[in-house]
Amino acid sequence: MAFNLSGEDDEFAETHDINVTPFIDVILVLLIIFMVAAPLATVDVGVELPTSTAAPQPRPDKPLFVTLTADRSLTLGNTPLPRETLGAMLDAATGKDRDQLVYLRADKAVPYGEVMTVLNLLRGAGYLKVGLVGLDASQAGQ
Repeated sequence: MAFNLSGEDDEFAETHDINVTPFIDVILVLLIIFMVAAPLATVDVGVELPTSTAAPQPRPDKPLFVTLTADRSLTLGNTPLPRETLGAMLDAATGKDRDQLVYLRADKAVPYGEVMTVLNLLRGAGYLKVGLVGLDASQAGQ
């Protein structure tokens, strides 16, 4: 409680003010708790990568597709190839034009680590422009 000491009266008159300092302390503690707990709540987010709602982009006349099938084998276009020859086969298909966009398609059943392995193979071969191909979400149920 607060008292007015103006000296006019001999009796102390009460002032009716609320002390907001404890309230602010509680709010700041709650803010810190939520700031720490919020990133922990997003650990187990289910993600299904093969579908996308992005607007389809126009494809070049002759797109270059590298496909990672469910049995983890690679194909360039329709030609199966071993992983060791991916760079040489891409050089032959593009005429060593490493600025050409390469589309990577992966089966839904392929683990994410395998997709990253193929991306690393493409980067190691010098192909840095890689487009990931997914099924359009609006057509996924058809």
